[in-house]
Amino acid sequence: MSHLLLLPHFLFFFFFFFFHLSYSQILPLNILNSTIKASSHETYIIHVRKPNSVQTFNAEDHRNYHKSFLPTRALTSGEPRLIYSYRTAISGFAARLTADEAIAIEKLDGVLHTIPDRLLSLHTTHISDFLNLHPKSCFMKDTNFGKGSIIGILDTGILPTHPSFKDTGISHPPPNKWKGHCEFKPAMCNNKIIGAKSFVHGRKDPPFDSDGHGTHTASIAAGWLVKNAGVLGNARGTASGLAPAAHLSIYRVCQANGCLASDVLAGIDQAISDGVDVLSISLGSTAIPFYDDAVAIGALAAVERGIFVSSSGGNAGPVPATVENDAPWMLTVGADSTDRSIRATVLLGSGEEFNGQSSYQPVGFTSVLLPIAYPGARGGSRAKTCSDGSLNRLNVRGKIVLCHTGGSNTSIEKGAVVTKAGGVAMILVNDEMRRSTVEAGVHVLPTAAVGYSEGARIVEYVTSTANPTATIHFKGTVYGASPAPAVADFSGRGPSAVNEGILKPDIVGPGVNVAAAWPFPVGPPALDAGNLTLPTFNIVSGSSASAAVLAGVASLLKLSHPDWSPAAIKSAMMTTADLLDRDGGVIVDETLGEAGYFALGAGHVNPTRADDPGLVYDLQPGDYVPYLCGLGYTDKQVSTITRQSVECSVFEAMVAEELNYPSISVAMGSNMEKTVMRTVRNVGEEEAVYSVQVRAPEGVEVTVYPEKLGFSELKQNRSFNIYFSTGNVGERRGTVAQGQLKWVSNKHIVRSPLLISFV
Repeated sequence: MSHLLLLPHFLFFFFFFFFHLSYSQILPLNILNSTIKASSHETYIIHVRKPNSVQTFNAEDHRNYHKSFLPTRALTSGEPRLIYSYRTAISGFAARLTADEAIAIEKLDGVLHTIPDRLLSLHTTHISDFLNLHPKSCFMKDTNFGKGSIIGILDTGILPTHPSFKDTGISHPPPNKWKGHCEFKPAMCNNKIIGAKSFVHGRKDPPFDSDGHGTHTASIAAGWLVKNAGVLGNARGTASGLAPAAHLSIYRVCQANGCLASDVLAGIDQAISDGVDVLSISLGSTAIPFYDDAVAIGALAAVERGIFVSSSGGNAGPVPATVENDAPWMLTVGADSTDRSIRATVLLGSGEEFNGQSSYQPVGFTSVLLPIAYPGARGGSRAKTCSDGSLNRLNVRGKIVLCHTGGSNTSIEKGAVVTKAGGVAMILVNDEMRRSTVEAGVHVLPTAAVGYSEGARIVEYVTSTANPTATIHFKGTVYGASPAPAVADFSGRGPSAVNEGILKPDIVGPGVNVAAAWPFPVGPPALDAGNLTLPTFNIVSGSSASAAVLAGVASLLKLSHPDWSPAAIKSAMMTTADLLDRDGGVIVDETLGEAGYFALGAGHVNPTRADDPGLVYDLQPGDYVPYLCGLGYTDKQVSTITRQSVECSVFEAMVAEELNYPSISVAMGSNMEKTVMRTVRNVGEEEAVYSVQVRAPEGVEVTVYPEKLGFSELKQNRSFNIYFSTGNVGERRGTVAQGQLKWVSNKHIVRSPLLISFV
């Protein structure tokens, strides 16, 4: 018996009369009616297909339709079964059910999905909550939310009047060491923005943000709390940076078209003089030798003065060897996702549904199935990707247009092309490289962006159906999406193109669909007029956001442990990072397969655990000199990097794998033996004993000596050797194998990735 969705409208009342009789043909009456097994009733959300006649439905019709799915048995409490009958947010309802009733209902024709209700609380831009850095956490309280720390942002500038940069609640002035100044008008400078200076071709331009990138990253790192923040009504909550009470110093070194290395160096130079504690560098280029890399050189100068440098790993993934900012003295950050989805679901005429995302969620978008136009059906990459002018000769008026990512324009620009051609909505399909990393763009027309596999099924339906149709259901912000975190497709991948002896990236952090401050209105132009007085936030993806997240985390760790070096802070982050997602599975990448170390680094940042790592692998700036000599650089080249006269002949050059780094990357050939030494410092309990646990990479024997490390006081160092041996490498040559080394005490687990490259 078909459900109401499949019945002609004139049979509506006939259907309701015989409704429960038809159900008895599907499921036993004792499941849905009077003899249900007794158990506690909880709230469930039931997603159902919309009936064909939904356009003529009033509120009561909706309620009756939704009630028709429910058991007739009344609750002993006297409460009604139906709690909410949704009309716009979802196609469905909320009801009081037992677990058995919910299972039974999910089997009914017309029911798409049944899920238990969830207890939600007020959220930030969600990153802080996802990282367990909510205001009541001990770590945030102990560090006073970043009070007294100074974070330098090298970027496109800032919009100082945005509410994220008010100093409400920040009564403390900059610390005495601060030597910088703010080039905005005095009214725009405060205890939040204590410094602002522009370095653009040497001009004295004010450091206003004309792009948006800098405002976004600054608010991620240290934006103050802004209540009722959201992006076009979505991702709503209290916006907050990772270190909301920290000071900001802004260095405008970039414009919309990029950043000159000379400007970047000038910004770093100023930041060092000003006295910042942390530098967030969300810019870069293809990896080049360090002596040619202005950012790497400037960063080493900052590290020598105790400044922690957090840098983005680039957005050129998932192609191997695309990671940027790969110097070992910099924290190289990749991008992963959170568990938030701004849901836009594609409903096909076949009845299939595919979840996607979009930050623009129009109210009252039609539930009528509309014709689909697919420019890519005729071939040609320009039409397939809805590039500029590619739809001029196609009839897309009044249709949903199916476009693919890629091509010569951005995803937002594709929407403008569709709108200009008369299309009313867009389904945006990821290309094969992007796979499951779906960006919730602030589109200019109703849009659902979907993953590659979902898109392939939509394309199959469109190309195999005479008159394909679809609509989009906009369901708002959903928390608890999985898998999360997952490494983004665009996140720069290792190995380092110039130094394979150091595993890069170092770590990953939230960088997909990050909501943060923005200097301009977003979304369809028609929405601008009604929102001119509201603070603007935008959802943007990129490793830039991830680097800003880790800069905020680093500022908290530096406050909690003022005696830690930048290398010790990095070690604490890396050795405590998560390798499992929120559901307890391995962290995956855009293919939904396990993410390797070249994508994941040491793992997903866990700030609370990083505050108490037990042991750290430390490095001093001078340790990098023999490392640079070991790369085969000339004396002049090493001197260029270190800004001091260096003669490599007086140093015992080391290979990169011998650097006292928290991750361990070793190249091995056939029948080879190799020993690598590491040294750890006790920063946990005064007296502690750690035992080694090793998961050896496949094809390699690994032995560690000693197997136990005993400590009798804090700041005590202990060294250990790791012995690697291989047999015949054979077909493994050119591949890698992964393992783990863990030092375990009764309180701490200190984990290092083991990566073997077979040569």
